Amino acid sequence: MTRLLPSLRGIPRVLVFGAVLTVLAISGTFLLDPYRNFQLATVAAYFCATAGLTLLIGQSGQLSLGQAALMAAGGYGYALTANAMTDAGVTGIPRFLAGMLAAVVVSAALGWLLGLAAARLRGPYLAGVTLTLVIAVPAIAAVFSGVLRGDQGLQIAYDGVPPMLERLIAVEQWQAWVAILVAGVVVTGLAALTGGRLGLRMRAVRDDETAARLNGVRAGRVKVTAFTLSSVAAGAGGAVLCFATQSVSPGAYTLAFSLLLVVAVVLGGLGSIGGAAVGSALIVLLPWALGAATAALPLPVEVAQRLSGNLSILVFGLLLIVVMLVWPGGLASLRRSRPSPRNRERVDSRAPGVPKPALSRFREAEAPAEDAAGPAEDAASPADGAAPGHPEPVLSSAPPTPHRKR
Repeated sequence: MTRLLPSLRGIPRVLVFGAVLTVLAISGTFLLDPYRNFQLATVAAYFCATAGLTLLIGQSGQLSLGQAALMAAGGYGYALTANAMTDAGVTGIPRFLAGMLAAVVVSAALGWLLGLAAARLRGPYLAGVTLTLVIAVPAIAAVFSGVLRGDQGLQIAYDGVPPMLERLIAVEQWQAWVAILVAGVVVTGLAALTGGRLGLRMRAVRDDETAARLNGVRAGRVKVTAFTLSSVAAGAGGAVLCFATQSVSPGAYTLAFSLLLVVAVVLGGLGSIGGAAVGSALIVLLPWALGAATAALPLPVEVAQRLSGNLSILVFGLLLIVVMLVWPGGLASLRRSRPSPRNRERVDSRAPGVPKPALSRFREAEAPAEDAAGPAEDAASPADGAAPGHPEPVLSSAPPTPHRKR
């Protein structure tokens, strides 16, 4: 990104880069058939959820197994609002915008509540709370079956192509456009936030929460903010998925799907937006490719039926093991250059008491500049017995020991 946009820095560069990628993705829909466009819309919906999850796990260090439940909250919020707007006679883009706003609000409220619990829990206790949430989705749909329609889910009205674009694109391509636009806005916003002071505070809390608190970082507030942002992204992804499939049901947001989102983030690379995109593409395209390969082979019917449900899980497990052994940083670490021997020695020789890089950068950004007269002179002047330009003091011969006269 630095080579493509050398004159821009910080948030403007992120915004321009996100806009360019969004335009390129929309332009690529003209090269795909309707089914591939539907797959692209699904990848974009999953990309919103995995981007929020990689922010939560990779940036703030909080494990969540309930991302599918947050997507379900966004999907149900969108469906209920869209049906209400349809009954009121509102259609088209205004109905979509109202449904998207409701999905974001519902998922953000649920994520804020989870964030309050995350501020007091950590490790397996936090994972257990989020796991309970995703397990409770079918039960909630069954209890409120009068509104959520139980296991059948909710159906929404047909969202066709706007009249001005009917002769230009098909319905699947329009759905891909909408999904790409929403994913571009959500992911670009997350990238801009993580590249600023908020992201620096998240990494400081992740590296050493105690040291971050001593430096004035409110760790509880940072955790709540991270959960809320991740939930907003998941809710937007659930709303886009509901828009593309024209329905939402609890069977689509199971525990297996929630764990698959975590696997996608780990495979792509924790803390990497590009890794989240790679993981989202994998969980959509890999099962389809395996199904196509299985159908092309002359296998018995019973074997084909058993492989159709279990082969993708087996391949994901093997792929996860291989990636963790060969590339611990995920697939996104393949494009990163290896550190030079000098930098490697510098990292290896770092003392255990030295603060983490994120925390030290936070101190540089937050602490006021010190007076350069005192510390600079002390740092510039070599220590006693040390030669300037040498990392270690030069050894000198010890003075002779005085002898007493007898």
